[in-house]
Amino acid sequence: MILSHLLPINQLGFVAEIFLLLILLIIGIVIIIIIAKVLLFVLPAAIVAVVVWFITGGNLFWAGVAFLAVAFLSILKRK
Repeated sequence: MILSHLLPINQLGFVAEIFLLLILLIIGIVIIIIIAKVLLFVLPAAIVAVVVWFITGGNLFWAGVAFLAVAFLSILKRK
C-alpha cells in the first residue's frame, strides 16, 4: 500500500515487473547460499564448543578455545 505511492508498479509494465522479480529472486538465492555456507562453517565448531562447555562444567574459556580450534582446522581443510 505505502510502496504504491513511492513506486507505482502498475506503470512500470509487465516486462519491468518480471525483470525486477528476477533480480530479487537472484539476490534472495545468493543470500540463502551465503547463510547456508556460514552455518555449515560455524555449526561443527559450535557443537564442539558446546560439548567442551558441558564437559568442563561451564568453562567458557575452553569452549572458546575449542570453537577457535575447530574453526581454524575447518579453514585449513578447505584450502
